[in-house]
Amino acid sequence: MNWALQALNGISLGALLFLMASGFTLIFGLARVVNMAHGAFYLLGGYFGLTVLRATGNFWLALLIGGVSIIVISYFIERYLIRRTGENHLAQVLLTVGIVYVLADIALSIWGGDSLSLPPPAFARGPIDLPGGIVYPRYRFLLIVFGIFIGILLWLLYNRTQIGAIVRAGVDDREMVNAMGINIDRLFALVFALAAFLAGMSGVAGGAFLALYPGAEWEILVLALVVVIVGGLGSLEGAMVGSLIVGLVDAYGRWLLPQFSHFVVFGPMAILLLFRPKGLFGREA
Repeated sequence: MNWALQALNGISLGALLFLMASGFTLIFGLARVVNMAHGAFYLLGGYFGLTVLRATGNFWLALLIGGVSIIVISYFIERYLIRRTGENHLAQVLLTVGIVYVLADIALSIWGGDSLSLPPPAFARGPIDLPGGIVYPRYRFLLIVFGIFIGILLWLLYNRTQIGAIVRAGVDDREMVNAMGINIDRLFALVFALAAFLAGMSGVAGGAFLALYPGAEWEILVLALVVVIVGGLGSLEGAMVGSLIVGLVDAYGRWLLPQFSHFVVFGPMAILLLFRPKGLFGREA
């Protein structure tokens, strides 16, 4: 039964990581932008959602506002800061790392340094009985369902719509898409907004069981980076598989080898890079 419980823990963490990494990997793949501020978007979205939840008591409204507020913040960051770096990846890393520290200090001054949690909605509280005599937190189980639902929506958007086709083409050959008269900057802005929304929304969803605290932005960012590296840049399927792998490896690593839990996550990633530098689903752009 412990093995099954750890599998559920890994899948629920994987669902949260997918919400983070799905937009993250598309930004990397489409715009070649190294946005290290993505973890700060997660933390700020969670804090905004917590504020709305305290004021209204509506978890769904908190989830929506958490995502929308990060779209607004990310727009100004992308439009007036990141876009000025062009294709200078080192400048992007240094700039977005600096943005993380600024946003983290602002969050610290507003919400303080205590660990805060969002109370889940009433229908998601308490345990749920699963087949095999497994008793599991209802909220974490519903998070798995929610992650699957968002994954299906993103897959349909990415693979069954004209916008998705343009995004896939932009990931594979950005210059050709530009030559066809498609405004790649506007397309990138849309993808950036979607990624920001998912990051902010995941902050609200994750804040209900991982808590929100100074430093959480780096912890979740590191795991999202591992997902992107394992799955491959620009691949939605890679984000799905990579999130599941990282979630399960992290859960079983903390259970079986707690003293080596960080190595258990990063060791397989390093080995994978030796044989598949582009990740499991990555392709040459």
